[in-house]
Amino acid sequence: MKDYCLELVSKQTLANDKLNVMREYLQAYILKCMHEYGMFRFTAFLGGTALRFLYGLGRFSEDLDFSLVRQESGYSFAKSLLQMKEDLIAAGYAAEVTYNDEKVVNHAFFKFSGLLYETGLSPLKSQKFSIKLEIDTNPPQGAGLQTLIINKYFPVSFLAHDLESLFAGKLYAVLSREYVKGRDYFDLGWYLSKWKDLNPNLNLLANALHQTKWKEAVPTKDTWRQVVYKAVYNIDWNIVKKDVENFLENQADLAVFTKENVLGLL
Repeated sequence: MKDYCLELVSKQTLANDKLNVMREYLQAYILKCMHEYGMFRFTAFLGGTALRFLYGLGRFSEDLDFSLVRQESGYSFAKSLLQMKEDLIAAGYAAEVTYNDEKVVNHAFFKFSGLLYETGLSPLKSQKFSIKLEIDTNPPQGAGLQTLIINKYFPVSFLAHDLESLFAGKLYAVLSREYVKGRDYFDLGWYLSKWKDLNPNLNLLANALHQTKWKEAVPTKDTWRQVVYKAVYNIDWNIVKKDVENFLENQADLAVFTKENVLGLL
């Protein structure tokens, strides 16, 4: 498995493309492990990486994000992580995992030694490459769920938020994140251009905003576009471009998803 990862990376010319392909292959391997351990019986895939794997979002993504759908008897976050680590080691990777399961959002980092060196991305054998995984154990209520089978490197049956709920999650990020993450705004433009009549899961959006003490009027079917328009209008688009450019499959997308074009879609 590691040999195939190295082969995929070797086919890329640019260093950034090598990094993105390597990360995505490792994400797929971790997702395969989660499927094999039965974790998609009680956790749902969401976030940017879910958009990438499930709907072909035109950019790469960094983290693996999930929400706990229900409590599972006998489930242990730590035990599952250690199983994944052993599988990664068996596949040829020098892997380790660190984690914290004492907070509402359980998180873990899978750390790979030597890969950056072997792929020519670092002159240092000791430099590590990490993939972050998070599971929200107290997610906002109201998400719609779906099961999808996706074959991206490995066939996996995912339990995931449905499209309307994923969209609500993206709007929540745009409206509530305390800093500008350009990928949120690229994703927003991508959503609006691909599904022009898509409405977010407003119940989920309202519950998410209430969880973080949102002080303004909760967006409705009649107002969500205006609320999001205001958020986009006030953003420095240079920050958006700087954040997202290293994750794009096609750099020409920067000329498509401009601030003016995204506002026009709203």
